[in-house]
Amino acid sequence: DLWKDTLLIVNTDHGFLLGEHDSWAKCWCPFYEEHARTPLFIWDPRSRVAGQRRASLTQTIDLAPTLLEFFGLEPTADMQGKSLRQTVADDTPVRQAALFGIHGAHVNVTDGRYVYMRAPATRQNEPLFNYTHMPCHMRHIFSVEEMRNIELAEPFTFTKGCRTMKIPANGLWENADTRTYRNWLWDTRTDPRQENPLDDAKIERRMIDLLVSLMKDNDAPAEQFERLGLKA
Repeated sequence: DLWKDTLLIVNTDHGFLLGEHDSWAKCWCPFYEEHARTPLFIWDPRSRVAGQRRASLTQTIDLAPTLLEFFGLEPTADMQGKSLRQTVADDTPVRQAALFGIHGAHVNVTDGRYVYMRAPATRQNEPLFNYTHMPCHMRHIFSVEEMRNIELAEPFTFTKGCRTMKIPANGLWENADTRTYRNWLWDTRTDPRQENPLDDAKIERRMIDLLVSLMKDNDAPAEQFERLGLKA
């Protein structure tokens, strides 16, 4: 009878291109649906819903609050995710839009149907900084040259009162093509493979407003708006 009191979540952290969009691998920009729209399966023994799909927009930041709520615990004040208990039960939405992307590249927003990808305003892709408590890249520590220009930034809302190191970042993408420096608008309902970008100023304006609002909610530093050519 384990299914009577066991919460099961199956998901991935990102997708992987296998030739789609003439590209290969995971950290390739723009972040198409193959990257960003990841599998998510949830069994919640309280609602016992099985074999159904949900249309509500979710993110991986919702997994921690979902687990905490299952065990009767409150999320911490700086968690932005929402428990998916009612989404699983009856498709109750938990958000209007979601922010996603990768550091130093497009910053993207989706409302579940439209996806807007905001590119750097210039090929210099500046200003751009790393904010960190641990000066390490994925495969090596920061170099002496990088550390010479370190500053201390004021705390973010999510750093619990701690200031971070602010270190200039290299904004130039190796092997970047024209897609990296172009804004994209997609209708994933009519164009799920993202082959025909939209040119619709009204929809783009609405998506930009959502993007700016979510960037502010995530305490994006001021220079990020400048890098993307946006007004905060």
